[in-house]
Amino acid sequence: MHREHQVRQGLLAVEALLKTHALWQSEAPETAAFDSTQPFFLDTMQPLEWLQWVLIPRMHALLDAEAALPQNFAIAPYYEMALETGMPGRRELLTHLNALDALFITDR
Repeated sequence: MHREHQVRQGLLAVEALLKTHALWQSEAPETAAFDSTQPFFLDTMQPLEWLQWVLIPRMHALLDAEAALPQNFAIAPYYEMALETGMPGRRELLTHLNALDALFITDR
């Protein structure tokens, strides 16, 4: 399976998991929330908002444009710290995010 296909499948799995656990939002944050210069938009969005409204769409856009994908990319460590331990689907989400991170290691 090509890396790009694996990345897209991983993104779709994260989206499905968020929807399954009613963590997927139907309305985007205010426009100003997208003006952040902080990693993960820490100052303007909650962790799952950034995942839904920034990372997933940007990664799909890169894939659709057949553009180069990021290298040495890791988001799972942030989510291990940012998500509450009792959050529904937390363990599954971290599993999916770790699998995505593994696809961005450059020494493959």
